[in-house]
Amino acid sequence: MLAGHVDRDAPADLEDRPNLVKLLFLDEHTRDLHVDWAEEAALAVASLRFVAAQFADDRRLAELVGELSVKSPEFARLWAGHDVRLCTSGTKRFRHPEVGDLELGYEVLHLAEGNGQRILTHMAEPGSPSFAALQLLTSTA
Repeated sequence: MLAGHVDRDAPADLEDRPNLVKLLFLDEHTRDLHVDWAEEAALAVASLRFVAAQFADDRRLAELVGELSVKSPEFARLWAGHDVRLCTSGTKRFRHPEVGDLELGYEVLHLAEGNGQRILTHMAEPGSPSFAALQLLTSTA
């Protein structure tokens, strides 16, 4: 749902694996998907700062921040704000090009290994229009 336009084999490529924060700032499809893009962008940067504080010597993370700072004025502005937040749960609103508006709850699971990787899950209220839209998306995938 978040990156349906990206090659399905892309996550297997360790060097060019899609990054949701990068997509959020540099990919028009992903930007258009988020109804509350500005709020989502601010939350993503604050969360990235939280992770960056734990992995200050991570070269790939520094490269990501550098690339986004150069290519996205919005990212650079938010990064300069130094907001830090640990995002764990909430609600996100999407406008999907195939099924329309969705309101999904989300949970972020921080892995016990402490390596910075997280699992992001989205869920719809059973019986809701968003639930029906997700079912439609999975039936066409």
